Amino acid sequence: MKKLIALALFIPFVINGGFGKCQAPSTNLVEVRAGDWPINLERTIEQRDTSYALLFRDQQVMNGVVMDTLPFPDLGQLKYFQKALSVLKTGNNGDIAEFKDYSIKRADVKKEPTWYILRIKWGLASFQQPEADLIVRTIKNL
Repeated sequence: MKKLIALALFIPFVINGGFGKCQAPSTNLVEVRAGDWPINLERTIEQRDTSYALLFRDQQVMNGVVMDTLPFPDLGQLKYFQKALSVLKTGNNGDIAEFKDYSIKRADVKKEPTWYILRIKWGLASFQQPEADLIVRTIKNL
């Protein structure tokens, strides 16, 4: 009888160990840029939550490949990112959109499309206006 009680207490731990949390699959929404300096926008759907992330290669590290992630916990936060890019498009050279975890700066270069510099705590990425437009269109369609 004691063995049955002990077994009944032990079974939930065995079941939870086999069916614990696993990594939710991510869906690539758009490949903004491929090649040596990729930028992707991804969506992850978990049980009740949907989160988003901008993945990019850190441009501060030249002698290795370091991929950074700018997470967005929900669609609302991702929409703020989209609005910042839209406002900066109509702004001036040197304008900055600052958020708690990241900032985006507009940097105009003569005879080239507008550049944007995305800076997070440990990483940095730059991208041009056509790539920003692609990100904005993708977020608007969500």
